[in-house]
Amino acid sequence: MKTMSLAYSTANINRNFRIKAAGIDPNGNKINTLVGVSGLIALIGIDFANKFLDKAFNSLEDSTCCKLRRGIRITFYGK
Repeated sequence: MKTMSLAYSTANINRNFRIKAAGIDPNGNKINTLVGVSGLIALIGIDFANKFLDKAFNSLEDSTCCKLRRGIRITFYGK
C-alpha cells in the first residue's frame, strides 16, 4: 500500500494561510473554526488536502474556498 504525504511542508502552509473549516463534521457537530494542518487532514484526508492546497497556492485571490459534497467548506485565507 502506498503511503501518502503532504505536497507542501506544514511550516510553509502555516506561513502562507489561515485555514477555516465550516459545516458539519463526521460526528454530526456543526463547526465554524480555524484549524491547523493536522485538523485539516483529520477532516478531509491527505488526498483532498493536497488537492485543495494546490488550488490555494495557485490562486491569486485573497481567499480560496473549497467545498465538499458532505457539507464541509474549507477556506484558505492568504496572509
